[in-house]
Amino acid sequence: MKKEDKVLIIGAGLCGSLLALRMAQRGYKVEVYESRPDLRKVDISAGRSINLALSDRGLKALRLCGMEEKAREICIPMYGRLMHDTKGNTFASNYSGREGEYINSISRGDLNAILLDAAEEHENVTIYFNSGCKKVDIEKNIAHFKSYETNEKYIVKADVIFGTDGAGSSLRKSYVSERKFLFSYSQNYLNHGYKELEIPADKNGNHQISKDHLHIWPRGDFMLIALPNMDGSFTVTLFLSYDEGEYNFNNLTTEEKITAFFEQEFPDALALIPNIKEEFANNPTGPLGTIKCSPWFYQNKTLLMGDSAHAIVPFYGQGMNASFEDVFVFDEILNQNLGDWNIVFKAYQKARKHDTDAIADLAIDNFYEMRDHVANPLFKEKRKIEMDLEKHFPSQYSSKYSLVTFNENIGYNEAMQRGRAQDKALLNLIADDKVHTNLEMTKDELAVILKKVEQQTKEILKEDKIAGL
Repeated sequence: MKKEDKVLIIGAGLCGSLLALRMAQRGYKVEVYESRPDLRKVDISAGRSINLALSDRGLKALRLCGMEEKAREICIPMYGRLMHDTKGNTFASNYSGREGEYINSISRGDLNAILLDAAEEHENVTIYFNSGCKKVDIEKNIAHFKSYETNEKYIVKADVIFGTDGAGSSLRKSYVSERKFLFSYSQNYLNHGYKELEIPADKNGNHQISKDHLHIWPRGDFMLIALPNMDGSFTVTLFLSYDEGEYNFNNLTTEEKITAFFEQEFPDALALIPNIKEEFANNPTGPLGTIKCSPWFYQNKTLLMGDSAHAIVPFYGQGMNASFEDVFVFDEILNQNLGDWNIVFKAYQKARKHDTDAIADLAIDNFYEMRDHVANPLFKEKRKIEMDLEKHFPSQYSSKYSLVTFNENIGYNEAMQRGRAQDKALLNLIADDKVHTNLEMTKDELAVILKKVEQQTKEILKEDKIAGL
């Protein structure tokens, strides 16, 4: 591996554009090929993507590339969740008991645009749009493309090829089809899909509901969420089963039934979505799937990164953050000067794979938590204790959510193991009536609870280790 190596990146989405920027900063000649038109010139996002939550892990990677401040300029801080019941009542739940911890709502398109702009400022970066990759010859390191503007077919040869082309990755499909090595691959879908709607800004261009929160309408088997946009609107996402329950995507086919569903379950949201019938009919229903595969690389020639290697469901708000963290971890591996792409790829996967598997599992966990558990009295009691512990003992205790979202120096796998053990410890103590929550517990009372939680957490982690979990 040398700086003269030609780097080909398939996919100019968030991961691909950040990777292109970082590899250019390191002095490599980079060519990026994207199947879609240039999103800076054509609107290609409407109804097709889930709103993004940018948190500490993503910001860490942006900081590495000198892009943190530009990204923050297009962020809206969300300081917690705001739950909506069927009667329109709301209750707030902060993400953390510590001061200054929040996540950010950000436009996928706007973030992608500033990363593309930054990458193109480098003379050693060239980006080609409307160029769909059909397959990759992984032995010869040749990518086969088709121009969607001219219908011309052509090939591009490179020294090393990165696949950052998302869940439908052509490079990953080539791993499967060419059968050059033993390649494990799984793709699992939830029975739920998603559909995007919109709460528009008011006549003065302001947000109609609190822009300081991620809004959730939890309903057991389904839910609605809303995230604020810079223009005063909210992107609203309905998560609903395809075919189960009284209401599902397969039977919500008439205006009458759509209206009846929202009047029954989300009356306060319905009042804010004037074009719901048109949007429901015209916006696509997207699937929610998890992709795991191994290995991510082939010899010293190709590597999968981002959703191409580990697509996850969106319920921890970590899909983009995990992909950005991929770039950060890969950069750390490059700093080791290992001298050969094969060794680099192997070291990268060893450092990263267990963490991406962990966040995939955590995202599924959080789907059920957001949908079902946030309204559960036991969950509320656990959350109350966690918030108080974080507030009074900020350096000693972090909830599972905080470990994942606000502790960028802890890997996802460690965050998952420790967080799950803590959750189990707290729930056991509550169930056994060994801890009690008062509206205002003293620090001394909380210190006793903290000691009990720490002790039980250690015991659970020890048991899990013995059990091989």
